[in-house]
Amino acid sequence: MSRPVAVVGPTATGKSDLGVALAERLGGEVVNADAMQLYRGMDIGTAKITEAERRGVPHHLLDVLDVRDTASVAAYQRHARQVIEDLIAHGRTPILVGGSGLYVQAVVDELEFPGTDPAVRARLEAELAEVGTGPLHERLARLDPVAAETVLVGNGRRIVRALEVIELTGRPFSATMPRPGPARYGMALIGIDREPAELDTRVDLRVERMFAAGLVDEVRALADQGLREGRTASRALGYQQVLAALDTDHDFAAAAAETARATRRFVRRQRSWFRRDRRVTWLDASREDLVDAALALARA
Repeated sequence: MSRPVAVVGPTATGKSDLGVALAERLGGEVVNADAMQLYRGMDIGTAKITEAERRGVPHHLLDVLDVRDTASVAAYQRHARQVIEDLIAHGRTPILVGGSGLYVQAVVDELEFPGTDPAVRARLEAELAEVGTGPLHERLARLDPVAAETVLVGNGRRIVRALEVIELTGRPFSATMPRPGPARYGMALIGIDREPAELDTRVDLRVERMFAAGLVDEVRALADQGLREGRTASRALGYQQVLAALDTDHDFAAAAAETARATRRFVRRQRSWFRRDRRVTWLDASREDLVDAALALARA
């Protein structure tokens, strides 16, 4: 059995196809690490790999949440690690595939998820709404300078979470942040990317095809199942834009254009996130020998 592999990188690079190819060659199974592909029914807008495209390779952690459910990185960490450990125990090679950076990190790093307290969270969120991020970030800097250096001043949600953890645990929030070291399970981290201009073109084409394939109808059906009430699912790229159009002017051409713009911005954030991890070995997704090159890294 080969060591476990993670295939990471920006949206629209071809991670799903490479994951299947590696699983076929390594006797493996795919473990999803895309937060929005956890949701049942969110197929077109997430470019979820179809049964035919899976070519018989088992895929885990797809379609496990209802659109009204809130995705939890902590819950994902527990479930993904259990799947990976079960696969290893049965002599199968886990292939972790996805572009949700925090979800990948939750699997491969020693990342802790302290509990939450609704009352404390509500009080801090009310304070955030009243005074803004600046004073709360200054408080964080006094209590935990290390965390304050990594949490952006404008990231109110993250600042609130950091202060909540400090209050509940009596420990610095930075004590729960990832500790650098070898990837869990000895996992080989393979990143695939493309030239930015090429990837922008692929994103635009992907969005065009999603709308042509019936994304609007998919969102309409999911809205009837409670998509608007889902704190996580309703914010997914494409879905939030179509929901806004359904609730206002029904201008789906504008929704498609905004989806493409938002996805291009998201691609840049993904690239920045994964490029910070020095353990990732990068491959050009357009190379003809991509699968062989990735196999060589997996077997190294």
